[in-house]
Amino acid sequence: MKQTNFLILGGNGKTGRRVAERLNGRGDSSIRIGSRRGSPAFDWENSGTWPDVIKGMDAVYISFQPDLAIPSAVDTIQHFVSMAAAAGVSKMVLLSGRGEKEAQRCEQIVQDTAASWTIVRASWFNQNFNEGIFLEPVLAGQVALPRADAPEPFVDADDIADVVVEALLDDKHDGQIYELTGPRLMTLRELVAEIGRATGREIQFHALSVEEYIEQLRAYQLSEEELWLVNYLFTEVLDGRNASVSTDIEKLLGRKAIDFVEYAERMAASGVWESK
Repeated sequence: MKQTNFLILGGNGKTGRRVAERLNGRGDSSIRIGSRRGSPAFDWENSGTWPDVIKGMDAVYISFQPDLAIPSAVDTIQHFVSMAAAAGVSKMVLLSGRGEKEAQRCEQIVQDTAASWTIVRASWFNQNFNEGIFLEPVLAGQVALPRADAPEPFVDADDIADVVVEALLDDKHDGQIYELTGPRLMTLRELVAEIGRATGREIQFHALSVEEYIEQLRAYQLSEEELWLVNYLFTEVLDGRNASVSTDIEKLLGRKAIDFVEYAERMAASGVWESK
């Protein structure tokens, strides 16, 4: 049996780490992690690092940082997928953002370039509350965010990873675009309340305007590109366009998508939200 060599970009991130864990240990596959700390190292901002990482790979999971919606992403993705295809990478699975029209330009590049491709469009991650930008406010017991009552079907990174692995291993997913969501719509206000219930802690939620939130972040010296992205996500993506639930996870995996309540209870039991 021929061994398949998988390149996992963002292999230390929320989804990439989980994809690598699921593929690791298979006798018919070899895993290479694409990250700045990898060996060889991979850096999206330095194309000189790409050839050594791509060499010898059969398939790649593309998780782009910080987001495919940023203006520079199109040129970067075009350069990378062209290089990968020329080097013999035949299958590409791209993580994209649900409802991000700008990201669809990157999706089209992959579709036009890769011999085999799958697009995975995901809604906002549950793990933003324990591995990402919302963790510190939760720990502090004071969460202040805009779009407090905009419904969004938050999805679990474990579900995304399971779908990506299916797409990498089974050719029946070639040429498919999947939309991954949680099983129901919840608002940011409701999500924070659920974390409070699961932990038994009082976590206060404060609704802000997008402008107020951007000014708060500017005080933390975020770059203008990061501020642009935050503004884009809260004004363009979380504007109601994604207020619907997809059943693609259930269809692909044969089980229901992980509910935020289940996620919150699991994370509460892990102690990640215990105040220091």
